[in-house]
Amino acid sequence: MKYIKHATKTTPEVLIDLSEASIKLSGRSSPENSQAFYAPLMRVLRSNKINSTNVHMDFAFEYFNTSSSKCLFDIFRQLKKMQKSGTNISVNWYYEAHDEDMLEAGEDYDDIVELNFNFVEHVKSSDFS
Repeated sequence: MKYIKHATKTTPEVLIDLSEASIKLSGRSSPENSQAFYAPLMRVLRSNKINSTNVHMDFAFEYFNTSSSKCLFDIFRQLKKMQKSGTNISVNWYYEAHDEDMLEAGEDYDDIVELNFNFVEHVKSSDFS
């Protein structure tokens, strides 16, 4: 099962592929109600819909606001719970070469939740390669 939510000016693109156990978020995240926007993703992470011992997540943000940051932290905490239950979690944090703030944000999340992020410098936020 695949779920795609296309990016808008204020919300990131969300790609969920349950058969591949992969989730990708990219773009800008400053929705009016971050909790409501990220709630479907949190439901997927908390459910048994991801039926895999390996979950892969890619994050490639151009920008995210404070309320989105809180939601991202909740996502990472849920991933840590999954990891403690035996799921292998792989997190790629993409950042543009000139964007030290985005790199530092990823490093801060990694320090707090200890998920062993892979930091990937790239040209544009929609490029996952």
